[in-house]
Amino acid sequence: MADASNTSTLPWAQAVASFSRSELRWELAIIATAVALLTVALAAIALFFFRRRTRDLTLVYVGVFSILYAVRLLVSRPSFRSLFDESRIFWAYADWVITCTIILPLGLFFYHVADEHLRNFLRWLLAVQTGFAIFGILAAALGVSLAELSFANNFVVLGTLAATALFLVANKWRPGPRQHSSREFRVFIAGFLVWMLVVVHANLLGLKILTGHNVEFLGFLVFVAGLGYISAYRTFANEERLIAINKELEIARGIQSSTLPQGVPTLAGLEIAARYAPMSAVAGDFYDFLWVDEKRVGILVADVTGHGVPAALIAAMLKVAFAGQAAHAHDPVRVLTGLNGALCGKFEEHFVTAAYLFVDLEKSLLHYSAAGHPPLMLASRAAGTVREIEENGLMLGMFPEAAYSSVEIRVSPGDRCLLYTDGLFEAKNTEQEEFGKARCKEFLERQLDVPAARFANALLDNIAGFSGHNSARAQEDDITLLVLDLQ
Repeated sequence: MADASNTSTLPWAQAVASFSRSELRWELAIIATAVALLTVALAAIALFFFRRRTRDLTLVYVGVFSILYAVRLLVSRPSFRSLFDESRIFWAYADWVITCTIILPLGLFFYHVADEHLRNFLRWLLAVQTGFAIFGILAAALGVSLAELSFANNFVVLGTLAATALFLVANKWRPGPRQHSSREFRVFIAGFLVWMLVVVHANLLGLKILTGHNVEFLGFLVFVAGLGYISAYRTFANEERLIAINKELEIARGIQSSTLPQGVPTLAGLEIAARYAPMSAVAGDFYDFLWVDEKRVGILVADVTGHGVPAALIAAMLKVAFAGQAAHAHDPVRVLTGLNGALCGKFEEHFVTAAYLFVDLEKSLLHYSAAGHPPLMLASRAAGTVREIEENGLMLGMFPEAAYSSVEIRVSPGDRCLLYTDGLFEAKNTEQEEFGKARCKEFLERQLDVPAARFANALLDNIAGFSGHNSARAQEDDITLLVLDLQ
């Protein structure tokens, strides 16, 4: 009985034996090229997945493009086809499907490295190529001759090349300021031109205008080398930019930290705890104090719309403006009016909400005013209740003529005030349910006997547990809170 392995290798041996020595060299060269392309493709895709911080889709396009071309090289070789028990028609259809679709990842790669003016042309080109790919595959499935479809494809390829060449020439000579091409684009064009020369040669062979060997794969190797260089260059350049940005953000974080109070004022009869939890390296929440004397202090908490560096810059402006209000720290209306006047006209797409509380321990009074800010929460240990105090005017920085009013609140020892930004009660869980003011008030009622610092930590922990910030979920907004215990 014949050995199964010998039986399976017999067609391959017969195919190889039918080659002359020169044909065998050519066959092996093409197969080696296909293997090299598959290796490059897998390396590009692996680089895309392992470089998680700077994923560049050009790596995927290079990988897919190289895989399709390598597979097309393999299915065109008799020695490779002889390893599988498939008909000649199967291999012809496989080659045709790849021929129809291989231009798409190439077009997407070109789209990513081209400038905006060229992208408009490429959108139309990709649409045409996608339409032809769909038409070609459906026509083949409906029984249209592959020979006729291949003949049409030769004209489509040559027409695409001619249209691209004409557009590039017209683009180069169009009126207006000249823009220097990037290094990636120049490398792409150089490799593309080498490949296109051999593609034109291959299509002329298909049209029987020329005779000889199809050397398209050699030009493609040159082109893929250029694509690999471009993708690697973009990936590592993106990483360098990301590292530089992270360094700048660390510097910005340090600068912003220096704008926040390094401690809290110490007053006999008042315990203050402040907590600041930004969602990113720099944030738009802000708080500060205007210390008057041992019995009086002004406290500001503010929230700039947006996040990141722009919001942080506005918060820095707010600190300077707030320091200028020291002369009338006892009057919340004048403080907020002064801040609004200092900020109006300085920015267009942002505004600031703020709350200002002046504590007068000598008279056991609070003076409170706000600008579009969430209400102050005041908890009474004696009554065991929490009430919201809202005295709002318009947001800061938008309306120069905005007017503000204040409210006077009498307090007793054991009372607790909570000032905060909206990130505290707008924190959401996985079901998109907000933590809410009701939960905050309930937690405040239950924790009245807990010291201010421990209460602030417990409240942040409770919010983090509710929203999942302790797990893989990222914080969605900046959170700032100040707890004031009157003693």
